[in-house]
Amino acid sequence: MSAALIRAATPADVGAVFALMHELAEFEKLTHLFVATEQDVHDALFGTRPAAEALVAEQDGAVVSYALFFQNFSTFLGKRGLYLEDLYVRPSMRGSGLGTQMLKKLAALAVERQCGRFEWSVLDWNQNAIDFYEKMGATVLPDWRIVRVTGEPLERLAVSS
Repeated sequence: MSAALIRAATPADVGAVFALMHELAEFEKLTHLFVATEQDVHDALFGTRPAAEALVAEQDGAVVSYALFFQNFSTFLGKRGLYLEDLYVRPSMRGSGLGTQMLKKLAALAVERQCGRFEWSVLDWNQNAIDFYEKMGATVLPDWRIVRVTGEPLERLAVSS
C-alpha cells in the first residue's frame, strides 16, 4: 500500500467527499439528519461564496478520507480560529496514521494562517476518538455544550420580537 496523498479538495472530489459524508452520518447514527445534496456540498466548497474548505486523502487514486473546515473568530484571543467540522477516515484506513496526518496538516494550516486556535467537537460516546485526540495533545472541554437552533424553531426565532 502506497502512502496517502493529502491535498486540497477540488470540484472533481465533491462526489467522493459527499459519499464519505454519508458514511460519517451512518457511523454517527445520524442519517435521519443528513439532508445535504452533492450540489449543496459543491456550493459550500466551490460556489460564489464558499462557506468551507476541505482536504482529502487519496490512496491508490481513491479518496479515503476528508476533513471539512472553516475559519471562525475568537473574541478572547482577538484572532481567527480554524474549526474542523468533519474528519472522516474510511474504516479500512483507520490505524494507518492517516487521521494523525490530517490533523497535523490542519494544525499547520492554522499556524500558517496565524489562527489563535484549532478546535472541533467530538461525540461523548466516541471514546476511541476522545482518546486519540487527547493523545495528540488536544483538550476535551468538559464545561461547554453545543447550542443549536434549526428548522422550524430557527424560523420562529427569526421572526419573533
